[in-house]
Order: sequence, then structure tokens, then C-alpha cells
Amino acid sequence: MRRAYAVLLALCLGLSAALATAGPAQAAAQTITNGTRFTDTSGAAVHAHGGGVIKVGSYYYWFGEDRNADNTFRYVDAYRSTDLKNWEFRNHVLTQSSATELGTAYIERPKVVYNASTGKFVMWMHKENGVDYSEARAAVAVSDTVDGNYTYQGSFQPLGQYMSRDLTTFVDTDGTAYMVSAANENYDLHIYRLTADYTAIAGLVANPWPGGHREAPALFKRGGVYFMLTSGATGWSANQQQYATATSLSGPWTSWTNVGDSTAYNSQTAYVLTVTGTSGTSYLYMGDRWGNSFGGTVNDSRYVWLPLSFPTSTSMSMSWYPEVTVDTTAGTISGTSATYNTLVARHSGKCADVANQSLWQGVAISQYTCNGGTNQKWWFKDLGTGYYELMGRGSSLCLQENAADVTQENCTGATAQQWSVVTSGSYVNIKARASGECLDVSGASTANSAAIITYTCNGGTNQQWTRGT
Repeated sequence: MRRAYAVLLALCLGLSAALATAGPAQAAAQTITNGTRFTDTSGAAVHAHGGGVIKVGSYYYWFGEDRNADNTFRYVDAYRSTDLKNWEFRNHVLTQSSATELGTAYIERPKVVYNASTGKFVMWMHKENGVDYSEARAAVAVSDTVDGNYTYQGSFQPLGQYMSRDLTTFVDTDGTAYMVSAANENYDLHIYRLTADYTAIAGLVANPWPGGHREAPALFKRGGVYFMLTSGATGWSANQQQYATATSLSGPWTSWTNVGDSTAYNSQTAYVLTVTGTSGTSYLYMGDRWGNSFGGTVNDSRYVWLPLSFPTSTSMSMSWYPEVTVDTTAGTISGTSATYNTLVARHSGKCADVANQSLWQGVAISQYTCNGGTNQKWWFKDLGTGYYELMGRGSSLCLQENAADVTQENCTGATAQQWSVVTSGSYVNIKARASGECLDVSGASTANSAAIITYTCNGGTNQQWTRGT
């Protein structure tokens, strides 16, 4: 009996040890809503703006900016996930108290690489004095663990002579590491080779586009081709992203080619993440929709993640999808296609509109002269229950019925955000699930900015809508 108990105990202990060392289970495919603020597993906002990702074991670690209300540096935050949707906060890996010169500073675009020879994790970032952008310095910090406290090594201008602003890092397949940064008041983009320990600049490899005025670089390799993805230099405002390619980092590089729409779907490049799994390798564009561009701060920023596709070995394309499905186990990334409609009121000929193209929650919906803006376009997302969510193309927020008005809010699946579409001759009624009332232009007004509400369905032309394109 004792022997049987001992064998059972040994088996249990062995199983416990195996579970302890096995790591997380394989991740399931996850769908991510674009253009929104992400939250971590505790429900807090994810602050990883201007960030980058490194994979260690089964986990993806996401580092990024977490700023004070005045946009000065507060932390570099670290999160981890196996599926790229459920992010666990790990640590404020760099803080204002990490070094004297970080007490008041701007720290931007932190990127972490792992040095297999030294066993160190090395963070590169853009550092300024917290007042203006006159320093234009790169900074370095190191840690023995990926999400531990990073020891600040100081800041400098590369090779003692070049300005350094927006930057990224890249480790090639041979283990050589590189840092890319905007120089010469952002008119040049320098590619530097790092020293063997990745903590300093060994030399300038190339300045391929002198006078190009590009920033926000993201460098990745697909097959034998290097892709450099960048934005224009227009401050917080979104602009046309462009890419170039080469078969050697030293060049020759191609000239710039446009990708995405004229504003990168209202975002700026932060990083391109390579996701490899059992079915192959995919590439994820990670962009920031900066809060400063719509009246907020960096910590109000939203995230835009999109799959990149490659028509040829040296060309790249990027399309808008309101949702992206990522399967890290398979290594696949796909977008949910959507048709967007305007909602045109029969009585006025005007469109359901988000005033001033606002991206904020709580903004009331009104009618306005149809103008083709993304703030007048809606995705009728079929919930498979006879109801729809109405998600705004511009804000990625959903129409919500309230007691006194209809507003745009974070999509939650709540009953107050579910609507049915009832055909009425050549028009439709949009009926709220919660109250059964119809989407209505208050007072049958024909004026711009007249409120859109819900009201008892009565057949009025101010409750009849055309779903336009």
C-alpha cells in the first residue's frame, strides 16, 4: 500500500513539474478591433505607444511609451501575451527615477533586442530634455531579464556627431544588430551597425535617402529582402506611409513607394512584427493613432494593427480592416472585410454624422450635409442574431441608444448598441433592440447638427433612411 502511494505521489509530482515547465498552452486565434484603446488583462489601458515587440519563448513582449499628462516621460511599460490580444502588464521597466536625466525628459519609441552572446536585453530609445527637441539623442538601457528593471546607460548622439530622433532596431539572421534613426532634422535616415554587445554604435552603414524627410522607421526582412517602412514628418498628424527595399542593408535601396491610404488609416508606423507558426510567417503593421492629433495626449492614443501583404518579393500592400484576426500558433493574420454605408435621412437628405470627426466616446450623433467623410460611414456588423452593431469608420466606436440621445461609445456588445434593420418600401427603419424605438431626426428638423435620437416608431420620413455608399 505504501509503495502504491509512493508511486502515485511520484507521478503527481512529475506531472506538476511538467506543467510548471511546459509554459503556456498554444494560443487560440483572436480577433482585435482596430482604431481603439487596448486594455490589459486587469482592464487598465495599455500604454505601449511608439513601441516594439520581442518574442521570448512562447511570449510576445510589447514595450512602449507611458507618458505624463504633459507628454513628458513617465515609464517604459512592458506587457506580455501569447496571442497578441490578451496582454498582461509586467513592469514599468524604465522610470523617471532610473536616472537623473530622466527626471524631466521625452523618451520615445523604445525598442528591445536580445544579445545571445551577453545574455542581455538591450533597449534603444530616442531621448530629449522634456522641454523641446534640441538634444536629438539616442539612449540605451540594459537588463538581465526581458521584463525586469532596465539599467540606464546614458544618451548620446551617434558617433558623436549625428542627430538621432525617431528610431528602431533590427537583428539580422547572422546576429548582427542595427539601429535606424532620423538624423539632420529628420531629413536623413541613418542605418547604423551596433557593437557586438548591442549597446553602442560601431559605424554608419548607409544614408540611403538624403533629404527624404522621413521618420517613424520600421525595418524587417522577408526572405532575402529588407523592407524599410516610414512616415512623413508632419508632427502628430497622420500622413502617407512609404516603404523602400534592398537586398543589403548597405544598399542600394529603392526610392520610396506609397503604401496604404494617404494617412495610413489615420496612424503612424510604430513597428512591423513577424509572426511565425505552423502554417507559415505573417507580418503585422503596428501603428499609433496619436491622441495629440485629436485633442488628447499620448496616453489617449489608439492602436491600428493591419496585416501586410506582398504581391511580389519586393512589393508590399496594406488595406483597412475594422477587425484583424491573429493566430500566433499558425502564424496567420487576416482582416475582416467590411462594407461601409452612409445613413441618409429621407426628409432632409442629410447624413448621420459624428460632429467634427470626433474620435471621443460620448459624442452625440447628429445629421449633417453628406460629404463622404469617414465620420459619416458605418459598418453594419452582423451579430448573427438578427441585430447589428453600427461601427463608425472614422472612430471605430459603436452607436449607442441612451435615454436622451444617441452617442458613439466603445463597442461592448451591450443591448443598447444593437440595432435591427426593417425595410419600409425603398427605405429602412433602424430600430433599437433595447427600447424598440426608431432612429429619428429630432423634430423632423432639416438643419445641420439636428440631433439624432430614438423615438416611438411612427412612419415619419425623419425615421426613414437610405443606406448609401
